[in-house]
Amino acid sequence: MNATPLIDPELEKGYNIRLLHNDFEGLIASWEARSKSFRESVDCSLDLPYGDGEKDKLDIFRCGRLNAPLFVFVHGGYWQRGDKSIYSYVAESFVNAGIDAALIGYQLCPEASMTNIVDNIRQALIWLWHNAKSQAISQNRINFSGHSAGGHITAMLLATDWQAFDYSLPTDIIKAAIPLSGLYQLDPIRKTTIGEALRLDDKESHALSPQFLRPHTNTPILVALGGGETDAFHWQTNEFVKEWQHYQPQIEYFAEPDADHMGLVERLANSDSEIFKKIHSFLR
Repeated sequence: MNATPLIDPELEKGYNIRLLHNDFEGLIASWEARSKSFRESVDCSLDLPYGDGEKDKLDIFRCGRLNAPLFVFVHGGYWQRGDKSIYSYVAESFVNAGIDAALIGYQLCPEASMTNIVDNIRQALIWLWHNAKSQAISQNRINFSGHSAGGHITAMLLATDWQAFDYSLPTDIIKAAIPLSGLYQLDPIRKTTIGEALRLDDKESHALSPQFLRPHTNTPILVALGGGETDAFHWQTNEFVKEWQHYQPQIEYFAEPDADHMGLVERLANSDSEIFKKIHSFLR
């Protein structure tokens, strides 16, 4: 294990999103309240276990339409904070538009390694595919998305050889992918206070950086972020799109006007937002 790098103050300002919000905890509390209210009003199955970990569970929200697209969402929190229950409200705009939604929870760092997290969310997607019929969701219309750390995980799944895990899986198990405000190069994170809990060494950091991998599918990809995000997040997204466009002919870039990092998540729950409309038209 390499020694912990010194903290870079510029990178800290670029990636430590909590520094940009006067009432970060109040924002999360408001999301929790919205999510609780939504869960009480929708056809849903909660805390379905896909693995052995305490947080290795997922929630499914159904729109009631036969063979509807499925929007799968993985929350952010730098792989070390958060819970799927906070983000249930994100599903509301999709369900109201005739789209099923699934939110995946996962074990957090430092109890879990980042390698563990990526592997476990692969298992969650495999679980959804195998259990689609019993859960009354479409097996062949799975669309995958995630925000921040979830955007990173989305990209990692696109670089996955699914048949190496299960020969019965299609190579295009994900029909469309939407990484949001993703982190595609991990070394800069190691030079911030965020990096301590991740415990990344040089080898794991490189192996888990989608920037240095290749897509293992021709799945269409919409790479998005908030137009008002920090230069660090714009750099992450721009470099990723620039690299992956060499291998993936169906890759698009979109910046939601004026939205900051957390504001982009709130826009997902607003059916009038540009990002929601863009994603809605992108789903397969």
